[in-house]
Amino acid sequence: MSTANAYLTVAGLGVDVIYKDIKNLHISVYPPMGRVRVAAPERTDEDTIRLAIVQRLPWIKRQREQLQNADRQTKREMESGETHYVWGQRYLLDVSRRSGHHSVETKGRTLWVVTPPGADADARRATLDRWYRRQLKAALPALLDKWQPAIGIEAAKVVVRRMKTKWGTFVPHSGAIWLNPELAKKNPRCLEYIVVHELVHFHERGHGPRFIELMDYYLPDWRSRRDELNDAPLAAEEWSD
Repeated sequence: MSTANAYLTVAGLGVDVIYKDIKNLHISVYPPMGRVRVAAPERTDEDTIRLAIVQRLPWIKRQREQLQNADRQTKREMESGETHYVWGQRYLLDVSRRSGHHSVETKGRTLWVVTPPGADADARRATLDRWYRRQLKAALPALLDKWQPAIGIEAAKVVVRRMKTKWGTFVPHSGAIWLNPELAKKNPRCLEYIVVHELVHFHERGHGPRFIELMDYYLPDWRSRRDELNDAPLAAEEWSD
């Protein structure tokens, strides 16, 4: 049974620590982005944990690199019958409709991507990508109206931007937060978690005890939301930052 949680930064690497009724220390690296977690016996001192992480750094880095490069969904060819997700719900893609305009619609369990005659897979993919971005942008105002006053800050701007290994990020010099359009594929709970996470960074830049304390205060179930999000792999596209 776990007794406490902590967060350490070792050699620039963020590490979740959970103390448990176990005999040996275990280090794990989780998909999709290589989140590092240490399960440590109760009363293990911080120096011992840090030393164990440093000793395993080459292995940790190899694991993270492999996950970030390989743990992707199978690339979608944008053909009818493929599985795609919208707000955590599974849909079957249908690209059989043609029109002079690009459009996307969900009906039942079907995700219709409508493009002009002759449109190829890249054009269909771009149509769907733009739609995901619009979905995400449409969901943000209500979340910002809820959480910015609660947390006591206001982001200078919110940018929807593809990021290869992050769901969201706080940009200190501009006071902006960036959100990955892939979030429109995940459960809305996950988007709310990322919004709160990035807004809390206005108060605390790192992920240390104060950050955890603030997250516990504002969003008590943030760990389950984080795990739900991180259990889902990022998409297959090769993104540029």
